[in-house]
Amino acid sequence: MIFFPNGKINLGLSVINKRTDGYHNIETVMYPVPVFDVLEFLPSGSFSLSIYGFKITGSMEDNLVYKAWKMLHDRYQIPPVEVKLLKMIPPGSGLGGGSSDSTFFLKALNEHFSLLLPEETLSGYALQLGSDCPFFLNNKPALVQGRGEIIQEIPLSLKGKYFCLVFPNVTIATAEAYQKITPGVSRLSVSEVVKLPVEQWQHKMPNDFEPFVLRQHPELEEIKDLLYSEGAVYASMTGSGSAFFGIFNKPVKIKHKFHHYLTLNGTLN
Repeated sequence: MIFFPNGKINLGLSVINKRTDGYHNIETVMYPVPVFDVLEFLPSGSFSLSIYGFKITGSMEDNLVYKAWKMLHDRYQIPPVEVKLLKMIPPGSGLGGGSSDSTFFLKALNEHFSLLLPEETLSGYALQLGSDCPFFLNNKPALVQGRGEIIQEIPLSLKGKYFCLVFPNVTIATAEAYQKITPGVSRLSVSEVVKLPVEQWQHKMPNDFEPFVLRQHPELEEIKDLLYSEGAVYASMTGSGSAFFGIFNKPVKIKHKFHHYLTLNGTLN
C-alpha cells in the first residue's frame, strides 16, 4: 500500500497560554499544501522502517511512524509491516511532514487491517502522536485551537493562488521555541483575521514564533523581505519554523535567489 502524505502551512499562529499539562493552548489556521512525502508498507515478519531523502535523526522507536504502528499493534494485535518512507518534506521546517506521515499511516493501517475505528478514536490516537496530527485526519483548511485537538473546518479557499516555500536548512526545535516565547502577546484573533481578504493579512496575521526564530537567525529576515518584494500578498514563517512561505496572485519562481536553500513553487487548492 502506497500513499502520499502532504504538508501544511500555518496561517497565523498565536500561543495563548501554557496549560497545566505542560502543553500550550494555541490558535492557528492550518492549510494543506501540495508538498509530499511517499510512504509504502508491505507485510513482513518483523517491523522495519527504511527512510530515504532528507535525513531524520533519532532511533526508529522515536519515529512517529513507528509509534503509530506500535500503538495499533499493542491495542489490536495488527501484524508487523515493512515501511519505506521517502522524506521530501524537510524535517524541522514547520511544514508538518512527520505529523502527516504518521497520521496518514494511522489511517492506512485502520483501512488495511479493517479495524473500523471511528474518527473520534483515530483523533485520540493522532493527538497522542503529536499536536499537529489530528489536523491531517481530514486534511482540510481548519481553525485549530487547544493543543491541536479542537479542529473546526472553515470555508477558506486559496484556490487559484500560487505559493513559494523556502526552507533555509535551519532546524528549529519546537520544544525550545515554546520555552523561549511569551504566550498571549498577539492582539488580533487569527479566527477573525482569516475572514479578511488575503491582501489584508500582512500586518494582522502574526506567527508568535517568528520573532524568536529571527532573533536566533537574523539572516532569515531576507527570505520574508524577498517574498514580499517579489509580489507576495502575504508571507510568513510556518509553524515554529524554519520554513517561510509566500502567497502570490500570479506564478512566481525565485529559486535562483536562494542558492543554498530549498525552494518549492506551486499552486494552492
